[in-house]
Amino acid sequence: MRLRVTASALLTAILLLALATYVSVKPLKTSLHAIQSDAQTLEITDRNGKPLTISYQNRWNVYDSVPLYAIPEFLQQAFITSEDKRFFGHGGVDWQARGSALLQDWKSGRVVRGASTISEQVVRMINPRPRSLWAKWVEGVESMLLERDYSKADILEFYLNQVPYASNRRGVVQAARYYFGRDLSTLSRREMLALAVLARAPSSYDLYKDPTKIEGPVNRLADALAAQGVLTPQDARDMRSQPFQLGKPSSPVNAEHFAAYVRAYAQGTGTELHSTLDADLQSTVQSIIDDRVHALSHKNLHNAGAIVIDHTTGEILAWVVAAANDPKAPGNAIDAVTVPRQPGSAQKPLLYALALDRGWTPATIIDDAPLSEAIGTGLHNFKNYSNTYYGRITLREALANSLNIPALLTINHVGTQTYLDALHRMGFENLDRGAAIYDEGLALGDGEVTLLELAQGFTTLANRGVFRPLRFTMDDAGQGSKQRIYSEEAASLIGNILSDPWARRLEFGNGSVLNLPIQTAVKTGTSTDYRDAWTVGYNYKYVVGIWMGNLDRAPTDGVTGSTGPALALRSIFNELNKNAVSQPLYLSPRLLRKDICVEDPRDADKCYMRSELFIPGTEPGEKTARAERPHFEITKPTDGLQMAIDPRIPMDMQKLPFTMHGLQPDQEVEWVLNGKSLATSGDKYLWTLSRGHFTLSANVKEGRQTVFSTPEISYLVK
Repeated sequence: MRLRVTASALLTAILLLALATYVSVKPLKTSLHAIQSDAQTLEITDRNGKPLTISYQNRWNVYDSVPLYAIPEFLQQAFITSEDKRFFGHGGVDWQARGSALLQDWKSGRVVRGASTISEQVVRMINPRPRSLWAKWVEGVESMLLERDYSKADILEFYLNQVPYASNRRGVVQAARYYFGRDLSTLSRREMLALAVLARAPSSYDLYKDPTKIEGPVNRLADALAAQGVLTPQDARDMRSQPFQLGKPSSPVNAEHFAAYVRAYAQGTGTELHSTLDADLQSTVQSIIDDRVHALSHKNLHNAGAIVIDHTTGEILAWVVAAANDPKAPGNAIDAVTVPRQPGSAQKPLLYALALDRGWTPATIIDDAPLSEAIGTGLHNFKNYSNTYYGRITLREALANSLNIPALLTINHVGTQTYLDALHRMGFENLDRGAAIYDEGLALGDGEVTLLELAQGFTTLANRGVFRPLRFTMDDAGQGSKQRIYSEEAASLIGNILSDPWARRLEFGNGSVLNLPIQTAVKTGTSTDYRDAWTVGYNYKYVVGIWMGNLDRAPTDGVTGSTGPALALRSIFNELNKNAVSQPLYLSPRLLRKDICVEDPRDADKCYMRSELFIPGTEPGEKTARAERPHFEITKPTDGLQMAIDPRIPMDMQKLPFTMHGLQPDQEVEWVLNGKSLATSGDKYLWTLSRGHFTLSANVKEGRQTVFSTPEISYLVK
């Protein structure tokens, strides 16, 4: 009876064990290869195949998995000897080793040996559990199921590609690069033994902390291999004196922002995308930008973005965000290359190129004089960056010196809608408001654009006036959507102007940082309150664009395009021009060179001779043409202006200037206020303020004869 009860209890226990095991066991739902392929994300490489998107925070090694035949046979044997010497003889569980381990643990009173086979370790990787006797039992069952369904080669290959090491590295390929800075095929046999030993306890045997600590286990493993005939006894002895040649791994190329852009716009599917980026150049530009931002941090500047493009192919070669390697840097998770910001004067060349295609020339005279425009019921006084006005100067000088007043006159000549349409055709998608909203401010860069868009515009100029979408993958032919935006002649004239040190001397001086050793067209820009500093340039082959500022839109402490990013741009071009045969910028052979007499800005009756380039059909006669607003225009006050008297200032000291544009030296102005003649003067008259509604007109006189009468305007003084 007692025997029957015991048998019944034993059977019940076995059934319960079987049931619990059945419930706990998690057989593979997919194949070993599928586990890795399912985890595989899109790997983006540079133009030479170097990975750009490596992350070691993944559960699986998704980048450096290699077939078993690519792993040195000696390394395979070292792992089998170290981890599971009867690997090819058991069916998933080494019962002999497990029994020996249990006996040793019992004698020691603690766990000193695990006796896990390679198959059991693979199971533990796939189905991790808290360590316990029950977990050990379930892993043994799962490992037997694993060996039933997969070959030893499949299991060993998976294990060697996924075995964990320090710093989140997985697999022997990543371990070889992490510890020795080399590929598997270049390791010595002693270094291969170290990889096998390190897999047991990566933290305990940290080679970078104490490379001597691992020597004992490595020597014992060498002796074990010698006993098996894999090594000769002499080889095992010789290994003891061989040092480890550690090679601290270099920081991976940080191109996560570029990779995110590529993932968003890449066409097709697959596990690898061959990009146009140059990883070595990316690292170099990253270092240059980081150093420059660090140097300007005392001026409250913390962010920057940079892009390098080969304009002969349209390929993006570098895409850098400052401090991308520093997780503590403010805003480093935001892609500064694609964030819309105000470009300021950096955008002006795209406007002037249109003016050249509409009849103006580099010698066209533009009046750089004080300019006021009505803004609602108020008055806005436009000014140049330096608060200096240079009078009647050439278009070449106006653009090269980045003067604001001439740019406003230029957009009046071109038309805001025409300019906006051209920008849209070049991919400026962020300028999504109407021309009436931007108005003349578009000439001064008041609309927000991205560094990518601005660089695309300059690539169009560098590409002889032809727009084509930028390329970011090597398999993109880049032939679609080409369209001509500017004539070849106008585009090459812009490059000639922006690379002319003499032309920019007024604002930048003779020794400007923008004067590069190899002919390079360079333009800077600075937005209001020093919130954005830009420098964009191109030579015979490359376009480089840089933005600096703060992504939280805080102003910097006076950083401008020429004092901030310009130095970084010089450094980048210096790297690009190394070991290259320098060439000048392209200059259209259709351009005509002519000696002309350019009007002296200080005396309209005088001129000075100089040589200038012209698009055929636009070359002037004896003097250069003059680009100015319509003659005889009241510029102050503006129609609808509202003003208020300041009670703190004596009335006789509060005056409103009446100003007339277009007046010639032999002409006078009769000012007519509220229908009555007020005074006769030159182009300016100071009127003492008084409260009321007023109408004002002017009669332009030559002697006693009136040659022009302006329309009436009205204004209010409160």
